[in-house]
Amino acid sequence: MVRLFTALAVPPDIADTLVRRQTGLPGAAWRPPEALHITLSFYGEMMLRQADDLDGELVRAAGRGPLSLSLAGVGAFGDGHRSRTLWAGVAPDDRLTALAARCEAAGRRAGLDPPRRTYHPHVTLAYLKPTVRDDRLAAWIQGHNLLQSPPFRLDHFGLYSSVTGPNGGTYSLEQEYPL
Repeated sequence: MVRLFTALAVPPDIADTLVRRQTGLPGAAWRPPEALHITLSFYGEMMLRQADDLDGELVRAAGRGPLSLSLAGVGAFGDGHRSRTLWAGVAPDDRLTALAARCEAAGRRAGLDPPRRTYHPHVTLAYLKPTVRDDRLAAWIQGHNLLQSPPFRLDHFGLYSSVTGPNGGTYSLEQEYPL
């Protein structure tokens, strides 16, 4: 069994900008630079045969030309009343949304059932422990909410495997697809 997702790797200079902001919030499990990415579609666990089928379908999602994206703002996701994930937002981009939809469709054609969610492109900065106080989180978000990056160009996306751990997943690039 393997746990897979598709994503766009954040360029090193953009990752460095984000890493410099990863401070000042006790209880945040900050993600390392090599884990910073923009998820396109999460597929979950599957057999290796299904992963091969997915790879074949993702080839069809590729080849539509490079993307130019930029980061915009920060926020938090949560379950119920507790925030669990701190993120940097990605400025709206129709081509990015279309790529994410093609990756999700590739999973369905491969016989998988990716979760159906409204696509909200972001870069996860930290997973939040239950000890994070709401007032500290709100202050961190307010202090960083004007985040804006210059546009950055991406010319490929990847299929990544994930092994979960206490501070989030460890990711390995399994395959790259040209945009």
